[in-house]
Amino acid sequence: MELKPTQRNHAIDIYRGFVMFLMMAEILEFSKISKVIPESKFWSFLAFHQSHVEWVGCSLHDLIQPSFTFLVGVALPFSIASRMSKGAGFKSLLLHTIKRSLILILLGVFLRSVDRNMTNWTFEDTLTQIGLGYTFLFLIGFLKPKFQWATLMVILVGYWLAFALYSVPQVDFYLLGENGEQQHFLGGFAAHWNKFTNLAAAFDSWFLNLFPREKPFLYNRGGYVTLSFIPTLGTMILGLFAGNILKSEKSTQEKLKEFLIYGLSFLVIGFLLNLSGICPNVKRIWTPTWVLFSGGWCFLLLSLFYFLVEIKGKNSWFEFLKIIGVNSIAAYVIAHTLVYFIADNLPVHLGKNYAQIFGEHYEHLVSGALALFLEWLVLWWMYKKKIFIKI
Repeated sequence: MELKPTQRNHAIDIYRGFVMFLMMAEILEFSKISKVIPESKFWSFLAFHQSHVEWVGCSLHDLIQPSFTFLVGVALPFSIASRMSKGAGFKSLLLHTIKRSLILILLGVFLRSVDRNMTNWTFEDTLTQIGLGYTFLFLIGFLKPKFQWATLMVILVGYWLAFALYSVPQVDFYLLGENGEQQHFLGGFAAHWNKFTNLAAAFDSWFLNLFPREKPFLYNRGGYVTLSFIPTLGTMILGLFAGNILKSEKSTQEKLKEFLIYGLSFLVIGFLLNLSGICPNVKRIWTPTWVLFSGGWCFLLLSLFYFLVEIKGKNSWFEFLKIIGVNSIAAYVIAHTLVYFIADNLPVHLGKNYAQIFGEHYEHLVSGALALFLEWLVLWWMYKKKIFIKI
């Protein structure tokens, strides 16, 4: 790996800002508008893409976590080069990486424990999943490309095989979906990746009960699992490939071409794997098919921002997103804590019915938009004061 320092790549910051903005925009609650205006296809479309699909499939909202995870891998070669150019050796880099991993894991647990009576030891949070795999990613970053590819294949095939060989139990509670409603489940070979009855869910029913809890852990109602950090590492490795391309001496056109080739190839492979029934495309348990399918979208989104920002020089167009992207950890924490405090206190200062300015149907949109704007102002202030939260 070439380790000379390089200039900051603004396309990475802006892409990161884009996905963080999508996460922050959850407070707009399009689904509530769609429920009160069920005949509107426009609000139905927005609501779908601001929600996670029930199990198999993909919405725009489902691409937030893989994009954030992918960008961790993209940034790694630049981070290593920057620190080594300042005299850091492998040992100090490794210790810093382990420290960063632990902070990410504990921060994820902390955010999942907000408003709880005790620490909620659960490890499916985005930050926790990244933290569990980050040290492994760092070590993989020092391997030669062919060994990086080999590692990715071992992760994907091995994880698929573990699920495929697991004997699926028949239990009653798996018939209930996230909202307590009966839902469609996969049949045949694909049943190995059903919600609640898969290998990773069984692991959590043992592993998570090793920690102190208010009551015994049975299952995650959304189907999310701890072991997803293993294929999530695969997503980070895809990002590492993209980062190595960005950091190379290739021309901008060559880099863009490679991103597009990777993006379209992974997208097609993921689509065909899901269609064939070999492995369903499920984000919630991060199936190998999801790694490739979502990875394809990540390459294509990176291509878009790279083309607009680094090739066409439209950096100023995306200043709004850049302010979010350069302070992504702060944005993540604010979106999970401060924004709700802001939203709850707006009626105190603006009046109980301030959000009904456009009618009751759009109340949540108005209150959410104002809270989102104030949230962005906090990040803008931090940007102007050069306050950047890093781990």
